[in-house]
Amino acid sequence: MGHSKVAYRYAKALFDLALETGKVDDVHADLTQIKKVNHKELTAILGSPVIGGEKKIAIFEAVFSNHVQPITISFFKLIFNKGRSVAIKDIIEAYFDKYRLYRGIKVVEMTTAVSISEDVKQAIVKELQNINMLVGKTIELKEKVDASIIGGILLQVDDKLFDASIKHDLQTIKRQFINNMYVSQL
Repeated sequence: MGHSKVAYRYAKALFDLALETGKVDDVHADLTQIKKVNHKELTAILGSPVIGGEKKIAIFEAVFSNHVQPITISFFKLIFNKGRSVAIKDIIEAYFDKYRLYRGIKVVEMTTAVSISEDVKQAIVKELQNINMLVGKTIELKEKVDASIIGGILLQVDDKLFDASIKHDLQTIKRQFINNMYVSQL
C-alpha cells in the first residue's frame, strides 16, 4: 500500500465512482485486463511524458474500447488529459487495494523454494482461513519462488511474517552454536 498520493487519490475517485454506479467488479475486471496486457511498446507510449494526451486517448480507445466499460475509458481519458499517465501502474494497484478492502480479501505472499501444485496451494489457503486474523476473509495467494530459502515456506500477511524455511532453521542453529549456552563461558 505504498502508493503515491496522486495514485491513491485517482484510485479513490475511480473506486467511489464505480461504487456509486454499481460497477466496482466491472472496473476491477477492466483494470485486471489492462494490467495483463504486457506489450512493451504500448506501455512505453501510454507512459511517455513526451506523447500528448489526445494521442494516448486515441491509442487507448483503439486498443481497449471494445473490451472495457465506458466508465474505465472515461477515467483513462481523464488520466491522459491531466498528464498522470506515468502513475497508471500505481493507480491500478491502489484501486486493487481499495477493492480488496471492500471485498474482504487478504493478500498472503507465499514464498517457496520451488513451485508447488494447486492442491498444495488450496490446502495452504484452507489452513490460513483458520487463523484468527483471516477468518471470514477471502485469501488471495501471491506465489513467489526463491531457491535461496532452500525449502519450507514463508508466509506474509500485512506486517506479519511466518518463517518456516530451512534457511531460517539453519540460521537459528548457527546462532545456537555461536552462543553455545551449554558450555560455560570462560
